[in-house]
Order: sequence, then C-alpha cells, then structure tokens
Amino acid sequence: MAEDQKNKNQAYWRKNLHYLASLLAVWFIASYGCAILFVDYLDKIKIGGFRLGFWFAQQGSIYIFVVLIFIYVKLMNRLDKRHDVDEEEQS
Repeated sequence: MAEDQKNKNQAYWRKNLHYLASLLAVWFIASYGCAILFVDYLDKIKIGGFRLGFWFAQQGSIYIFVVLIFIYVKLMNRLDKRHDVDEEEQS
C-alpha cells in the first residue's frame, strides 16, 4: 500500500516537472530567443509601428510569461484532480 502511494507521488512529481520544463522552455524561447537571438529576423515584421523583435524584448516576453502562468494553473488543477490531491475536495 505504501509502495503504491509512493509510485503515485513519483508519477505526480514527474508530470509536474514535465509541465515546468515545457513551459519554461517556451518562456526561454520567447524571452531569450525572440528578443535576442532572432531579433534581426523579427525586426523585419512591424506591429503597430514597432519592430517585432523590439516588441518581444519590451512587452511580448512579459505577456507570454503571464499566459504561461495561467496555463500552468490549469494544467496543475487538472493533474491534481487526476491524482486526487485537489484542494476543493479536501475542504
């Protein structure tokens, strides 16, 4: 019984780390890749009179980070329910 719970906890933690790694990779690509590495290519595209590379460096990576927070919350709520550790049922 204890071994089964340990396996469930490990599976939960592995999935959590998978979510974190995936979302942080997206954030890294958006903030570092688009704002620094791909800036010359993205500067050829304009949004509202501003070059896209500049926009990512100033605004875009922040917006993407906020969106990723909401995605992480949604994913974790789903994972919590799947592993019976959600807060709503424990209250």
